[in-house]
This record gives sequence, structure tokens and C-alpha cells, in this order.
Amino acid sequence: MAGFRSLARQVRDPQSDLALRRYSLRKCLERFAPYGHRATWDHLCSRAGFGPEDRSPDPARLVAALDELEAARAVWLAYEEGFAERRRKEKHDGLRRPGSVDDWHRCTWGGCGVAWCDDPGIHPSEPLAEVLHRLIAALERDPGTVCPVCVRPELVWKHGLAHEPSSGPVCTNCGIVVPIPVLTPATTARARTRRERPLVSA
Repeated sequence: MAGFRSLARQVRDPQSDLALRRYSLRKCLERFAPYGHRATWDHLCSRAGFGPEDRSPDPARLVAALDELEAARAVWLAYEEGFAERRRKEKHDGLRRPGSVDDWHRCTWGGCGVAWCDDPGIHPSEPLAEVLHRLIAALERDPGTVCPVCVRPELVWKHGLAHEPSSGPVCTNCGIVVPIPVLTPATTARARTRRERPLVSA
């Protein structure tokens, strides 16, 4: 199975068939998709200026989408390296029990679903790398009361998410499932009281 870098080379290869280059970009999202596969694809298409169903996009736009994905992946890999180093030091110092950030980290293997967007059509509009910088900064400071990405307080608790964990606080502005470790207990409790209720016909 081709890795991310091998797939990225195929996307950039001007000698490759355009359909293969588009397919290779989609396959990159099986290795790294911060919002989840469908939402990350929608985001990249929107920012690069081609349609999600466009079978013959401008090759330069494909490469622009890949550039954004690679920039975000570099941010995430740097975080993972620092995270692994911290855990090694903690284990060396006798701290074997993982904390809440570690619990969250286990659900984001390889960077997939780091900022999960359960609705693929609702996701942050900023560059992926900027979104990950904001999220990582929030993980490294004291818990707050707002979404770490868009700094808005509109958080509701949703069940039945297509990701692990299957429920959690969702920002109704930018669409991400906010990691519980970045929120104060009071903020999480408020989000639970604002559970999204199904619409009832009149």
C-alpha cells in the first residue's frame, strides 16, 4: 500500500494521467484527514477552487490542495513527535497513567479526525495548518470556554457521531468536534444541556 509521500509524488507528477493524480490526492486522505475523509476533501476542493465531483480538475489546483494538506501534515507530525517525547519522559519519571489529552490522542491515530467534522459540508474555512496550530495551542494550555478554532462559545452536545468518541461537544459555527481536554468542566456541562434535539413536525 502506497504511503502518503508516494501518493503525493503521484499527485505532482505531470506525466501521470489526470484521473490518477486526482485519485492519488483522494488516497492521501486515507493517511491524513484532519476533518475526516469527506469533510477534508470538501475543504480542500473549496479552497483550491474545484468541485468535489470534478473528474478533470486543473492540475495546478490539485497541487495547491496537496500543498495545503502537506503543510497541515507537517504541523501534526511535529506535534506527534513532541507528544511521543513527552510520554517517554513521563514514563521514565514513573508517570504511567495517561491524562485526558492522551485519551483524546488515541482517537486521532495518524492525524485522521484530529478536528473531526461530522457534517462534511460544515468545517473551518481557514487553512488546515492554521486550524491545527490553534487546536494544538489549546491542548497545550489551560482549558477554555470556547471553540479553540473559531473562538466561539456555541457548543452543543451531539450523540451518534461517525467517529470515536461517538458523542461530544460540537461547535455549531465551524463544525468541529471539540476535544474535551481543551474545555473547562463547566463548559462541557453547558454543552450537554444544549444537546441538539431532533426536529419534531408540527
